[in-house]
Order: sequence, then structure tokens, then C-alpha cells
Amino acid sequence: MEMQQTSTKLEMHQPNGELEIDQSKAWDALGLPGTLEVMNRIYSQSRDIALQGIARRVEDGNRMYAIHKGGNPIADIAVERSQISGFSELDFVGEAAYDNVDIHFNRRAPEIQAERGGVQINTQVNRPEIEYHRGKLEYSMLRWGKVEITPPQIDTLM
Repeated sequence: MEMQQTSTKLEMHQPNGELEIDQSKAWDALGLPGTLEVMNRIYSQSRDIALQGIARRVEDGNRMYAIHKGGNPIADIAVERSQISGFSELDFVGEAAYDNVDIHFNRRAPEIQAERGGVQINTQVNRPEIEYHRGKLEYSMLRWGKVEITPPQIDTLM
């Protein structure tokens, strides 16, 4: 009897995951969004700001028209205008919130490939050799029975 064993092969591979970090809302809240986004916000607010400017001019005109009621409306308007700085009406900064940074992790499943091993058994049947002579009994064993097992070499490198 002859036995041969083929070992099982196991291959495992773990692909790297992907970490996605989106800081666009945080940069937007700090006042550093993209140019296109700032221009879109200014464009969407420009009509309201223009209407507010017209309303302010009308109000200033009405105050100057009522100069005969007393006071100095021209000086008062000049003082008010000197205290306004830049474009305070424009709001092109995004909303500040505690969760402005979005973090998402995509994990990937491990890839496992297994190749099944097996055992091949080769046997050869030998018939016994018998000689018979009448009236005579002798027996002898040419070989005593034995089983020899040879283990395969084990690969200890990992």
C-alpha cells in the first residue's frame, strides 16, 4: 500500500480600507469656501442687498426732507455711514456646527481562497503463495507483517 497526501493551500489577502474625510463644511464655516460658491452666495443675496440700499436711501432722503423739524440730518447720516465697515450685509460664510467634518470609512472584506487537498491511496493485492503436499505440514513466514508510515515534511515557515 502506498499513500500520498497533497496539502491544502490557503491564500488570504486583506485589501486596504478607504478613509474619506470631507472638510468642505468646516472650511466654509471658517469663511474659506471655494470661489464659485462665494460668488453664488453673493449673487443670491444681491437683490435683497440692493433693495435694502434703496430703502436706506429713501429713509435718508426723508430725514433730509424733514430738516425743518430741527437737528442736523446730514451730519447724523455721515456719522452713521462712517461706522459701517465694508460689506456687512453680505453673508458668504457657512453655518458653524460641531459636526462640519464628515468622516467615513469603507472597509473591504478579506479575500480567502482555499484549494482542497487530498489523499491518494495506491494498493496492490498479492495473492498468497500456497504449496500443498499430502501428509506433510510445514508452515513458514517469509516476512512478518508490518506497516510503515512516512509522514510528509512539514513546512514551518510562515
